Amino acid sequence: MKELPQEIKVTYIIAIIVMLLFVGFIVMVVFIYNKKQLIQQQEDQIKESEFKNRLLQKELERQKAIQLERERISQDMHDDLGAGISAIKLQAEFLKYKMPMETYSEDLEAIINTSEDMNLAMREILWSLNSQNDTIGNFIEYTGLYVKRFLDKTTVDSKLDSSILEKETNLSAKARRNLFLVIKEAVHNVYKHSQAKNIHIQFEQTDSSFKIAIIDDGIGLSDTIQKGNGLTNMSLRMEAINGTFRIVPVQKGSYLLFVYPLQL
Repeated sequence: MKELPQEIKVTYIIAIIVMLLFVGFIVMVVFIYNKKQLIQQQEDQIKESEFKNRLLQKELERQKAIQLERERISQDMHDDLGAGISAIKLQAEFLKYKMPMETYSEDLEAIINTSEDMNLAMREILWSLNSQNDTIGNFIEYTGLYVKRFLDKTTVDSKLDSSILEKETNLSAKARRNLFLVIKEAVHNVYKHSQAKNIHIQFEQTDSSFKIAIIDDGIGLSDTIQKGNGLTNMSLRMEAINGTFRIVPVQKGSYLLFVYPLQL
């Protein structure tokens, strides 16, 4: 076999070297490009993380400002409005004592009762505004005291049970307010319409929900009551907090079930 001339050998070697250098250059360019892309991605992730942190910080500051404003309003209402309502009630009671005439007495009694109702309503608002009450445990304690205080003046006996996983589970002001009002409406309906002797309120917390059952041994819910504003308002209030309300069929009395989804 004839050997290639020296010049051709050199040419082949140079060509191979050039090709190897070119391939190496391409590999190096790709490597540098990928490295830059990786660095750019890391920088973008850092920027995105910093942006999210800034948004989170702003949200925390906003929530803190809202909390401080709630507490300020609560304090102002307690100091100013509460004191004013109490003063009106005391003045009406004093006038009732000084003017025993029946006509005036009835008017003054109405003022006293209105003052008491306003005072109770204001306490409920203050309770809902106070951020320290944003827990299931506090909600159950406050609601239980309200139910017992209200029914103490009636012939209806009350029983409260609770099965709670974590009393410190957060319950927003909006949720607390609406849940309290549906319980209040339900208890008032039992007293006014059910002819019940007993009412049983059960609080239960699961991994995903907070359930409230209100059961009585009265005459049950008539069609008129079921179509009335009371039950409609309960449904609307539960919808406002993404919860549900339903009437559970029972042989005697009524069984109302409220379920609020928890965001754990």
